[in-house]
Amino acid sequence: MQENKTQLSVSTAVLEKMAQIAALEVEGVTGLSKKAIDIKGTFRTKSAFKGVKAESINGAIEITVYICVDKNAKVREVAEAVQSNVKDKIQTMTGTAVTKVNVSIADIYFEDESEASGE
Repeated sequence: MQENKTQLSVSTAVLEKMAQIAALEVEGVTGLSKKAIDIKGTFRTKSAFKGVKAESINGAIEITVYICVDKNAKVREVAEAVQSNVKDKIQTMTGTAVTKVNVSIADIYFEDESEASGE
């Protein structure tokens, strides 16, 4: 008896979007970094930096997420929650192993004083 197996191929752009959504679901994350951390990579790619980098290495996925956190957030807890959520979502959606999720804190969000006073 022969089994029919299909192979799923997901582009890195789609993986990056999945990771973006998963990271933004975590409480304490106010956004993703809009600045490119790796200047070399910026010149090689034509697209703008989105705060997430995904790589498929030997059939496994490695993700790096550059997040901005709220000033009152517990950074370690937020970073661990982002790692867990990104890994779980991508593995569930694609069925592919996520071997590593790196989280870099790129910025801390402080609300403007004018916003806080209601002006």
